[in-house]
Amino acid sequence: MASIFTKIISGEIPSYKVAENEDFIAFLDINPNAKGHTLVVPKKEENKIFDLSKQEYIELMEFSYRVAKAIEKTVPCKRVGMSVIGLEVTHVHVHLIPLNAMADIQFKEKVTVSKEEFLNLSEKIASNFE
Repeated sequence: MASIFTKIISGEIPSYKVAENEDFIAFLDINPNAKGHTLVVPKKEENKIFDLSKQEYIELMEFSYRVAKAIEKTVPCKRVGMSVIGLEVTHVHVHLIPLNAMADIQFKEKVTVSKEEFLNLSEKIASNFE
C-alpha cells in the first residue's frame, strides 16, 4: 500500500510544496512544530533512511540543505534543525524545523497555521529555493 507521502507525490493528496526535482519533493508539514516546518521526501518509496543507497542518501542531504537555506531566508529563526525519525510514516523523510528554542524540535507542542499562512509560507520558501 502506498504511503501518504507517495500519495502526496502523485498528487492524490494536496500539499504545500516548496521545492521539487526529479528525485525529491519538499512540502510544509501540516501538523508543524513551528511555522515553516518542512518535510523533505525522496520520491522513491523507501522505509528506512539507511536503506537508501549511499548516493541517494547524499543527494537527499544535498536537497535538504538547499531547502533549509530557503527556510532560513524566509522564516525568522535562530537556526533550522533537522530530524530523521521515520516511525510515524514508513517512507523516508527529513524534518527541517525553524528553531528558536529546544522545545521547537521535541514534537510535543504544535503550532496552528491557517490555510492562508501555509500558502503564503510555501510560496515564500519556494521563491528562496535555489
